[in-house]
Amino acid sequence: MDAGIVIVGAGQAGYQLAVSLRDAGYMKRVVLLGEEPDLPYQRPPLSKAFQSGACDAAQVTFQSDTFYQERKIELMLGVTALHIDRERHCVMTGDGRRLDYEHLVLATGARNRLLPGWNSTTKGLMTLRTLDDARKLREALGESKRVLIVGAGFLGLEFAAVAAVRGVAVHVIEASSHLMSRAVSAPVADAFRIHHESNGTTFGFGHGVKSICAEAGRVVGAQTMDGRMHEADLVVVSIGVVPNVELAEKAQLETSNGIVVDANLATGDPSISALGDCAAFPSRFAFGQCRIESVQNAVDQARYLAQRLTGQSHAFEAVPWFWSDQGGVKLQIAGMAMHRADEVVVRGDPAGLKFSAYGFVNGRLVAVESVNRPADHIAARKLLAADAPVLPVHVADAQFDLRTLLQPHITTH
Repeated sequence: MDAGIVIVGAGQAGYQLAVSLRDAGYMKRVVLLGEEPDLPYQRPPLSKAFQSGACDAAQVTFQSDTFYQERKIELMLGVTALHIDRERHCVMTGDGRRLDYEHLVLATGARNRLLPGWNSTTKGLMTLRTLDDARKLREALGESKRVLIVGAGFLGLEFAAVAAVRGVAVHVIEASSHLMSRAVSAPVADAFRIHHESNGTTFGFGHGVKSICAEAGRVVGAQTMDGRMHEADLVVVSIGVVPNVELAEKAQLETSNGIVVDANLATGDPSISALGDCAAFPSRFAFGQCRIESVQNAVDQARYLAQRLTGQSHAFEAVPWFWSDQGGVKLQIAGMAMHRADEVVVRGDPAGLKFSAYGFVNGRLVAVESVNRPADHIAARKLLAADAPVLPVHVADAQFDLRTLLQPHITTH
């Protein structure tokens, strides 16, 4: 049997790569290896529609078993990759198998960052990453009256919105001074804080968690660094993720906040590539090496890599974009350097939750955050891709159509 391509990781990136390889006409063996027992599934609904009961496991699953059989994609679920033998071009698995490869792709994803002293046996102390996590959290939410969320990032706030709608008392602890601190500008952070507060959610900023408090094996709350005790019968920790690089490190591949790859998503070993949440890659949109945790990045990289592995040669370049739906308010972000911005210009109506924030570095547009303004977001992706000459004065003029800057040979003053 042909060695073909072995993909370690059956999340969004691994799944999309397997499908895209077949779409690109790849005829050799394709093995998709996943640690979880569930069929590959979408993660974004797990913090929103799945928690609200609007969808179930079948609706977040990408495809049925039959799909993989028809595409001749060998799906190995509940199987762990233990060791890469780079000289023999094979992967050893936890169930004793040896998988030979012509090319190996690491789509190992990331895992949730946990608080020091984490005890997974404490009832009511939860995190959300996998479908199994989501099932347990939905059940726990149905039995809870007071929820404490540690971390005001996208996922924590999406879950907060669902819990608030369910009539549960929700308090969010955030160590930084504002919500979504690693991702958005101050105007967007303020607008979303007001939105969540209007739904009954309360916030505590500026102090992280010192300790989780439990009695008789069940969580009763958490104490913050300022000594305050926050009571809850459900504590959800959402403080970011850690890329899964251990398999790569054992194989002596370079890692630095992810598995280091070049513009072709290739590691230092020409027979091994990496993509998705685990891959640190160069991007002009990030002013250097970056690692992106988003569905669109996983899909874009998978489609690109399928083309490269079937003979097409061009470097990977895509405008990073993200979204978050929090209680009916849609945030869409194009670009990923807002944290570097030395000037932010707002266009639209922040009070009405219909506006966009444009971030500039030395007069150059680097990121756009759109709140309930999808047309702005679509235009922003095009403007960033074209490196269009957008100036702060253009954004400040509400009557100026930024899309005209996409026209060739335009002169601006």
